[in-house]
Amino acid sequence: MNSFVETEEQQALRKAVAAMAANYGQDYYLEKARADQHTDELWSEAGKLGFIGVNLPEEYGGGGAGMYELSLVMEEMSAAGCPLLLMVVSPAINGTIISKFGTEEQKRRWIPGIADGSITMAFAITEPDAGSNSHRITTTARRDGSDWILSGQKVFISGVDQAQAVLVVGRAYKEGAHKSESLRPALFIVPTDTKGLSWTKIEMELVSPENQFQLFLDEVRLPADALVGSEDAAIAQLFAGLNPERIMGAASAVGMGRFAIDKAVDYVKTRQVWKTPIGSHQGLSHPLAQNHIEIELAKLMMQKAASLYDAGDDVGAAEAANMAKYAAGEASVRAVDQAVQSLGGNGLTKEYGIAAAVTASKLARIAPVSREMILNFVAQTSLGLPRSY
Repeated sequence: MNSFVETEEQQALRKAVAAMAANYGQDYYLEKARADQHTDELWSEAGKLGFIGVNLPEEYGGGGAGMYELSLVMEEMSAAGCPLLLMVVSPAINGTIISKFGTEEQKRRWIPGIADGSITMAFAITEPDAGSNSHRITTTARRDGSDWILSGQKVFISGVDQAQAVLVVGRAYKEGAHKSESLRPALFIVPTDTKGLSWTKIEMELVSPENQFQLFLDEVRLPADALVGSEDAAIAQLFAGLNPERIMGAASAVGMGRFAIDKAVDYVKTRQVWKTPIGSHQGLSHPLAQNHIEIELAKLMMQKAASLYDAGDDVGAAEAANMAKYAAGEASVRAVDQAVQSLGGNGLTKEYGIAAAVTASKLARIAPVSREMILNFVAQTSLGLPRSY
């Protein structure tokens, strides 16, 4: 797509996703989250309708479209109050990586299930002592005959309790290399019932039906075909999944901003304290108008990033995806804050559903990459400034 005028098919997809998500909405999402339950019904329906796997290859059960369409699905679900984090992880990161770099057997084993939602795959890269510095990853993979043995820890891994497998980023010893030599990042599919893999829940002040976990890999033995792609080219393979992650993070934040603005607008249109609705006062109308502008600008950059990615421009997509993630995160935080302010005391009640978005909106500034690391990237890559770390 060369312009940002959506095709009839994309417009129809947007309407279909919005209609489905409206049948669930924020009440369903928060009810599940507060009951410590998962949104299985929503996930299952989205899978059956082809929304989850819209970006995956048709020959493996996907929709054959691209990241533009998947980000559209994410945005509309988030705008309806159902921002499912596993949409970012399972089809966008893992589905993309496996469809691009997996063996034929791996594609046939995993992608159809990821596409229809019957299989959910988590993604494990972050470590307690590595954080944003993926070069400090200490999870290791060593060969034992034809098998691989994985050992290490991961933290803030989403939805492991819902997943049938985890795509784990480790560092592999190159065959014949000494232990002290540089280890290469590699990607491994680890079924969640594999011996030696365990996890503990991280208690969060985040109202979400999708939980966070710390993972422990204790001498986890995997067959040779658990390795995705080449152990020598895993950096390229890894970033093939991280650019979609940033695009989807932006889509989720854009949707959340839309959700917050819609809530606020509905309220200030009808709330009357003096002679006219409070929405007629510029002290409320101007900030909400500014929020709308900022969200729309972030959405344009998200669409640009998705279009560049789908066109195969990985360098351009990386810059745009990071910018979109930054812009959407900042805009959504401001939109949620203004929505609370617009509703006054009602903005902090369960009834109006905005308060729960305050903590959730902060996630857009932190994950999957912090705004500070995005600014580092833009300073170095876009502006050519010296690296500061």
